Amino acid sequence: MEVPMIDFDKLDGEKRAETKALLHQACEKWGFFQIDNHGVDKKLMEKVKHLVNTHYEESMERSFYESERAKALEDKETASNIDWESSFFLWHRPTSNTDEFTNLSEDLRKTMDEYIAQLFKLAEKLSELMCENLGLEKGYIREAFSGNAGPSVGTKVAKYPQCPRPELVRGLREHTDAGGIILLLQDDQVPGLEFYKDGEWVEIPPSKNNTIFVNTGDQLEVLSNGRYKSALHRVMADKNGSRLSIATFYNPSGDAIISPAPKLLYPNHFRFQDYLKLYATTKFADKGPRFESMKNMAIGHHSLHA
Repeated sequence: MEVPMIDFDKLDGEKRAETKALLHQACEKWGFFQIDNHGVDKKLMEKVKHLVNTHYEESMERSFYESERAKALEDKETASNIDWESSFFLWHRPTSNTDEFTNLSEDLRKTMDEYIAQLFKLAEKLSELMCENLGLEKGYIREAFSGNAGPSVGTKVAKYPQCPRPELVRGLREHTDAGGIILLLQDDQVPGLEFYKDGEWVEIPPSKNNTIFVNTGDQLEVLSNGRYKSALHRVMADKNGSRLSIATFYNPSGDAIISPAPKLLYPNHFRFQDYLKLYATTKFADKGPRFESMKNMAIGHHSLHA
């Protein structure tokens, strides 16, 4: 089962409609996909990965293997309620917390800021394409996510260390993501990420040539009224290597009020006899305009009785 690949270069030419349709299908049927030619500097991506790996080896690896979770595994206990991961979380917007991580090198902080600035543009572009595909105004997702301070953006920087007993523990247990659009810069060598689709777990291969892996979160499922599903996923522990994962979340701000977009809701609170009356004159026409008419009728009926 091959994960959909969206080539953003094709959005500027005659294949724009075809590429948008591929993206729409990936969001509706999969909930995850890859992007190539995404506009984020690939040398910068390589530098981010190198600096994060260096930081892990110098500041995190030893303490992880000395931790209680690592010792529990040595005792051959089944560790169903822990994750075999070493991670930290950086906030970028509306305010940054990177200065609070005093053990991060200046180079890593600066490089991460540059990377996030480019990734933020990609997230906004992606949100606009999703809006177009859903028939919403171009900036609808951005506005819905904004609250008082604009969408919030944060990054979970994680390593899934080499694991002596991968049959006893998950790298990260099964879950869906709480937020909006998740953009992942992942390992190009070590596998482990799996997504659930059509009753089976799909292994996501390591990202070659710095493609960006994307999945949609719970808030996008709500906002799209279930059109775009958040997909269940997990990370498997690996006996042979440590997997890198740099996941950036384009999320609603904490005070954003999230609801399904009214345009994507079915009509409701109407009398069936009113529907039949309209149906009598539109039976052989497309049902979409009929549903819109019923929506407007229901709104009018509600305002008369408000």
